[in-house]
Formats: sequence, C-alpha cells, structure tokens
Amino acid sequence: MTDLFSMDLQAYQYVLIVLAGIFTGIINTLAGSGSLITLPIFVFMCGLPADVANGTNRVGAFLQSGVGFYAFSRSGGAGTLKGSLWLVLPAVAGAIPGSLIAAQMNERMMNLAIGILMVIMLGVLLVDPKRWLRESAATSSRNKKPWIILIFFLIGVYGGFIQAGIGIFLMASLVLAAHYSLSASTGVKLIIVFLLNIPTLIIFFAYNQIHFGFGLLMAVCQSVGAVLGVRFATKVPNANTWIHRLLILIVIISASKFLYEWASG
Repeated sequence: MTDLFSMDLQAYQYVLIVLAGIFTGIINTLAGSGSLITLPIFVFMCGLPADVANGTNRVGAFLQSGVGFYAFSRSGGAGTLKGSLWLVLPAVAGAIPGSLIAAQMNERMMNLAIGILMVIMLGVLLVDPKRWLRESAATSSRNKKPWIILIFFLIGVYGGFIQAGIGIFLMASLVLAAHYSLSASTGVKLIIVFLLNIPTLIIFFAYNQIHFGFGLLMAVCQSVGAVLGVRFATKVPNANTWIHRLLILIVIISASKFLYEWASG
C-alpha cells in the first residue's frame, strides 16, 4: 500500500462504509468488540489487504480511546492512571512484539489468523463474560502479583497483534484478576487501549500498513455512531441483547469469509 489516503470507490460504496462505520460506533457503545465489524469492512468493502486492514483499524481505536481517556482524566481519573501503571506498562510493552509479528505476517496467513481469532471471539461472545463481572470493593494495591502482570503483558501482545476483542479481555482481567471495580476498570481499559496503540501505530506505519483515508473516515463515522448508540440504548428495549445477537451473526459470516480467503489463496 503506497498511497495512504487514496479512496477510489463508487459513491454507493462510500455510503455503505459511512453507514457501516456509524453502525460500528453504535455496537462499540452498546456491546463492544466493534473491531469485529471494522476489520471485515476494511477487507471486503474497502478492498484493503488483511495486514493493511489490521493496521488501519488502529486509527479509529486510537482516536476513540483517546477521547475517552481525556474525558476520564477530566472527570478525576488521573489518580486511577497512577495507580494502574503496574498493569498499563506491561500491556504497552506486550503490544510491541505483538505488532511486529502482525506487521511481518503475509496476507494469506493474516487471513487465517483473523479467521481463527474471530472463531475464538465467537466463543467469547456466546459465553458472554460480562455477565460474570460483579462490582468489587477490593483495591488493586492488594493484588500486585507477578502472574497478573504476565496476563496483562499477554493481553498487550494480543492487542498489538489484533485489536478485536481486547476490551472484553481487559475488563475480565481487571475485574476478576486485579479486582478493580467496574467503574475503575472502564477507565483503566481506555488508558491501556489508548497507550497501547501508540507503539502499534508507529510500527504499522513503519511497515506501510495504515490507510489513513479509510481509517480517519471510519473513526469519524464511529464517533457519530457512539452518540447515536447512547440514544439508542435509552429508547430501544433490550437494545444490548439485539446488538449482541447481530454481532454474533456478523462474526460467523466474517470468520467464514476470512477462512475461505485463506483456503483459496
């Protein structure tokens, strides 16, 4: 990919991408795992190679988490950041080898990797780990154990390799392993995703695997979708349930397509 901004598509394709981006923003707000939608969009609708789609996907994730991180800090979350560095730093460190592995993988193997990871994420979605999460009164300072640090390093490796589903793994680990409260976990998750994507973006940019045109367009559309998602959640009964079911269907279709591309490549 030599041109980082060229978007040579038909008018109807732009319309579909904008609508898909808005829909992804809604999904991110209500159910999370929006990257499970954007990756197939970049590959099958925008025509990007799987490796470039993986890098391009980080633009929206970086901008969205950055806005969330800023809002969290403005609301008094700076103290949470200072107390969470023991988790943030290993996650960011893990993102470096994860990104390097992804950046050096050829397109066919990336199709296979994304397909397999989508199958795994399908299992996670079906189990729905969020229902296990309960508010905890424990403080993280009592739980600074080496195995927890290792978990967050491995999550960082995963996040560097592929963005999809990292929020679910972070929330589960923060609440169940590190014993953060649900509210604090949300803030720490934003911090980790934001900082983790800094070295990741640098690495993918160095390997010429980011299409900023599609990445920025998707980021703007996702932001609009996030606003609509909040309104949707307050006006539509059982919105989360319907979004969750639709996300499962989309992941099944996308995983099948990625694995087909690998098998036929």
